[in-house]
Amino acid sequence: MFSDGRLCFGGDYNPEQWPARVWAEDVALMRQARVNLVTVGVFAWSRLEPAPGRYTFDWLDQVLDLLHAGGIRVALATPTASPPPWFSSAHPGALPVTADGVRLHHGSRDTYCAAAPAYRTAALRIAAALADRYAHHPALALWHVHNEYGTSCHCEHTARAFRRWLAERHGDLAALNDAWVTSFWSQHYSDWAQITTPRATQYLANPGQLLDFRRFWSDTLLAAYAEQRDLLRAANPAIPITTNYVLGDWVPVDHARWAAEVDLVAVDHYPYAVDIGAEEQTALVGDLARGWARHAAARRRAPEPVTAAHRPGPEPVAAHRSATIPSAATPSWLLMESAPNQIHTAGRMHTKEPGRMIRHSLAHVARGSRGAMFFQWRAPAGGAERFHSALLPHAGPDTRVFREATELGAALERLTEIDGSVEATVALAMDAPSGWALRHPGLPSDRLDHPQEAAAAHRALWRAGYGCDVVMPGDPLAGYRLLVLPALYLTSDATAQWVREYVSRGGHLLATYLSGAADEHARVRLGGYPGALRDLLGVWAEEFHPLADDAHVRLTGGGTGRIWSETLRLTGAQVVTAYAGGVLDGLPAITRHRVGAGTAWYVSTRPDDETYRRLLDRAARAAGARPVCPDAPAGVEAVRRRGDGKSWLFLFNHTDRPQRVPARGVELLTATPVDEAVTLPPGGVAVLREH
Repeated sequence: MFSDGRLCFGGDYNPEQWPARVWAEDVALMRQARVNLVTVGVFAWSRLEPAPGRYTFDWLDQVLDLLHAGGIRVALATPTASPPPWFSSAHPGALPVTADGVRLHHGSRDTYCAAAPAYRTAALRIAAALADRYAHHPALALWHVHNEYGTSCHCEHTARAFRRWLAERHGDLAALNDAWVTSFWSQHYSDWAQITTPRATQYLANPGQLLDFRRFWSDTLLAAYAEQRDLLRAANPAIPITTNYVLGDWVPVDHARWAAEVDLVAVDHYPYAVDIGAEEQTALVGDLARGWARHAAARRRAPEPVTAAHRPGPEPVAAHRSATIPSAATPSWLLMESAPNQIHTAGRMHTKEPGRMIRHSLAHVARGSRGAMFFQWRAPAGGAERFHSALLPHAGPDTRVFREATELGAALERLTEIDGSVEATVALAMDAPSGWALRHPGLPSDRLDHPQEAAAAHRALWRAGYGCDVVMPGDPLAGYRLLVLPALYLTSDATAQWVREYVSRGGHLLATYLSGAADEHARVRLGGYPGALRDLLGVWAEEFHPLADDAHVRLTGGGTGRIWSETLRLTGAQVVTAYAGGVLDGLPAITRHRVGAGTAWYVSTRPDDETYRRLLDRAARAAGARPVCPDAPAGVEAVRRRGDGKSWLFLFNHTDRPQRVPARGVELLTATPVDEAVTLPPGGVAVLREH
């Protein structure tokens, strides 16, 4: 957003919640904290349009002018995630319906159906009004469309749109019946009108229908975004446009596919672990967001044809190529929301320890974020999220939180020069539909989870010190020493060929259980697991043995496995680790298969964290990969950025003791020369321009 390379710092600003006399104080405190970008208007629809077609922009005019005068730029949001009361009263048919058939009522955010024509019309109308008034305002740096797309619905509007989407995807009922295996339980459809959304039913729902419904919602929400995006772009093509991705099992959005439709990938991240897991989750989300941005860049270079199988509904989304993406050597993304001083965990809010906000923020910057943004600027006095953390807390500016925010603002100003790609020699494949499919009923275990398997593999690589890029099936793999497939359950023929070609060129592969087991329609591949990858991996699993929540299997070498195990036969692979004890005693658990110049490892269980760390370190070293900073002591995270002949090393001390790391260069946060090593205080951060 900033042509001078500045990193973004700020967050959601809700001036409509405060009297006008507070606004000047806000701007003064923002300047003190070095805030340079705020998101305005996310939940302001009822204040902007208090009645249909009647707009009250005077207060927003004042706010934008005040911010501009203070040197603070604006990400102006379209407020369509929270329709006003008058809309819900006038269009009750646009209120969402649950799978149980219950229509929800106004009273919270996200209470709308994105497939309802009345909602889409009203959303476009308020977006057009904002574009007409503010598209050329000097404070405007970014359009922020909607907020955290992720709602779904089962109303009649949705059912009609779902049928249209299915007809485009499958072509005819014969293909749909085949994909959904409707011969099972007498579900064969003879007319499109017989198909509805996957509502609550007697027993297990059809897995093909559930998977397609998730895909349908991803495409429908993308079409709703694209309508607003195209309208805003027409008003001023120079302003970049994005929407903030929200993460979670409930979100029916394939963010990788969406990434090509935004000018800047923007994510909201709220870790839920309070121990070192929060740092591990921060690292994964940073790598994931960068992966989405890289995936989008690859698609822009070689755009996919829009086919019936991928075409968004209800209308196709026109591809666009914007020249307004912020320039950076690494694909652009932005941490759009995070919590300054709280971790929201089960049933309570954990207060972040001193320095943790800065560590989390700079960890995202290390992985390519163009800054650090927060929800929110000023903590509200009331409302549903009245205790959500903020840069300016209830107690005011004379607080630890605001002092740390000011310190972070100063730190980000010192890192403007950093503009390079993240050093990574390991690729980790993730696929949203595989995650959706493994949440369906009727699976052998309710603990099967593609995102959690990806997190476990990433955690092991993180603890071993390896830089990791998250890729999507089909992404270029040149330069990666090792490719990890964590429970990549849905494996189309094209995805299987993508993996084979990588290994045939000398690549090293590590695949875990369930990878390759089903095709893109969630139909099990016959002939034994791991299905499409069976020959490549050199193993044949004839039977699986899911494990109870508190159960584990012992492995030779002292480790353990949990969640899953298999009766595995060798068809070319060699045993690396075997099961020890129980019905699988002596049978292969982890194998390795030489394939020409390449190697394919198979892991038939979830190893414990330390065993997994050792395994991935072994596989990565065998592939020719090395940790980012081999001399870093345990508990110190290292991330390196490279660009234009320069390199920058980020170091994070996650321990409660000082740690010494060999390094040479200039430490940018303190402008201190480093000749031999840098000593990090407990919880400390260093960023070095390396010699």
